[in-house]
Amino acid sequence: MSLTYGIQLPVQSQSTIYAEPWEAAAGPEDLLAVARAADRAGFAYLACCDHVAIPRRLASAMSTVWYDPVATLAFLAAATERTRLLSHVAVVGLRHPLLTAKQYATLDQLSGGRLILGVGAGHVREEFEVLGADFERRGAVLDESIDALRAALGPDEFPEHHGKLYDFEGLGQRPRPAQDRVPLWVGGSSPAALRRAALKGDGWLPQGDPRDRLPAQVARIRELRERAEASWPFTVGAVTEPLYVGAPRWDVGRRTLTGGPQELAASLRAYRAMGVDQIQVRFRSRDRTELTDQITAFGAEVAPQL
Repeated sequence: MSLTYGIQLPVQSQSTIYAEPWEAAAGPEDLLAVARAADRAGFAYLACCDHVAIPRRLASAMSTVWYDPVATLAFLAAATERTRLLSHVAVVGLRHPLLTAKQYATLDQLSGGRLILGVGAGHVREEFEVLGADFERRGAVLDESIDALRAALGPDEFPEHHGKLYDFEGLGQRPRPAQDRVPLWVGGSSPAALRRAALKGDGWLPQGDPRDRLPAQVARIRELRERAEASWPFTVGAVTEPLYVGAPRWDVGRRTLTGGPQELAASLRAYRAMGVDQIQVRFRSRDRTELTDQITAFGAEVAPQL
């Protein structure tokens, strides 16, 4: 089997760790252009992050630019045809599961069944506190939220869940998702996140693990699933190093993978050998045109060799 490939959208989140300078002045038209280019180039998904509010102590590093994932992905759903729409990741503990289900079921219906719901525990204490959410117990909250979301995003018009934190029945929600089972991918690389992904998820979204850590992480997920006799399909993901197709004429950073299509494909195929099913890529770029050119080149020249 070949690797599938997706992309975390630019512009919608602008952490200093990865945002390019041109993104600061970019907006909706740039998001549209990138999404359409990725859709044409065969990308498996477009991904959007989730933060509600960033405290001043983190703003210089994280920035305060974090587009809402439901609004952003719905906006792009109407401009694309095939690529799936991934929340990477929705901090579902910030909201009641029925609210999350209402938003994402609607997105799935509007997009013709293209949603992948990526979920994570979150890490910004002030964000939880201002919304009245439990930061200290966010792992346990996420565990139950996943169970509640399975029910709330299932086929039943009147979903039912009875847990320690959430209890609901007899409350109808339509539209239902277009998919019979919305894929639920779990983000994070801690031992608890690996267990959660293996036992509750349909896929795993690591938190930027370097290549040398991935084999052990993948082996741990397999071990957990085998012990639990978990037989449903499961997608293992990886976030690659930054990429640049071709020979850059500017400083793209020492960690960036560069080179011709064959060279890049050979390097990326190593992920498949580790047991990875899909890779999330990010291209270095100086403007929107360079980014869409990189996306097009990757889809046409590198992807067929994966």
